[in-house]
Amino acid sequence: MITFNYETDFKLEEENILEHWIDSVVENNEFTIGEINYIFCDDEYLHKLNVEFLQHDTLTDVISFDNTLGKLISGDIYISIERVEDNAKDFNVSFKEELQRVMIHGVLHYMGYKDKSVEEKEVMRNAENNALLLINN
Repeated sequence: MITFNYETDFKLEEENILEHWIDSVVENNEFTIGEINYIFCDDEYLHKLNVEFLQHDTLTDVISFDNTLGKLISGDIYISIERVEDNAKDFNVSFKEELQRVMIHGVLHYMGYKDKSVEEKEVMRNAENNALLLINN
């Protein structure tokens, strides 16, 4: 089950389409969804989590807390709408595309994708791009 929660004025359009898309990406990777909670928030909210839980005193666009067991993926994915807006401008992409990329990024982590090394970042980016093709076609 996927739930969408809001700690800011932002509200997703087409939650059902996004839920179906995430399900498809998970199934294509031979995993099953347990419970995924998306929490959309602002910079201040996510910064507090970043400091408290990860000891990182920086702004970030997404933090995911992984509760995956085997092939059953579960967790909480916190997304700063302010960071997504700024990143979309910086990367010269639409807000919608950047939001979708960040949303699937957290799920990909649950399925074992990493992004610490250059090689891992490339594999993660390719997985994100492949996932985006599913929703944008």
